[in-house]
Amino acid sequence: MNTFAGEIITLLLMAFALGMDAFSVGLGMGMFKLRLRQIFSIGLVVGIFHIWMPLLGMGAGRFISEKFGTFATYAGGLLLIILGIQMFIPGKKDESGSRENKMLAPVGKGLLIFALGVSLDSFSVGLTLGIYGAKTVVTILCFGIAATLLTWAGLLLGRKMQGLLGVYSEILGGSILCAFGLKLLFSL
Repeated sequence: MNTFAGEIITLLLMAFALGMDAFSVGLGMGMFKLRLRQIFSIGLVVGIFHIWMPLLGMGAGRFISEKFGTFATYAGGLLLIILGIQMFIPGKKDESGSRENKMLAPVGKGLLIFALGVSLDSFSVGLTLGIYGAKTVVTILCFGIAATLLTWAGLLLGRKMQGLLGVYSEILGGSILCAFGLKLLFSL
């Protein structure tokens, strides 16, 4: 196998591993009542963040990588816990009796926080890849496409589970987000 094919396989595996964050969190966020158009948009935003964060990381270089890698993991874990906890907080009920989205629904600022939270680790990986001279365009395309597809898969699966679980879906979604955030915090 030539070195370019080996590099592509390595980058795809890394992109898949990093995209699993987006899948796991998407699974929890899919518990919100989301329309397909929102799911499509969320996947694209997460994919864009998974392009820009490693690109910024690759450009930042070696001197930041050791210090920022730990910070990124802590920040990502805390963001996921905050998103999970806010799903437990009861919102106001509208006329139909369903709860409104809470502080950080996956729209607007909440969507940006969500996308940032699941892509912070790709910044750290980008730092490392920049040190080793990985091909920038190939790297960011692999990361962006994998994150987009895995986010869509997580959101769609979460949406299906939401319909099956009814009122307990937000509790399950919040639990998934908190568990994943705790895993990030204690994996150091």
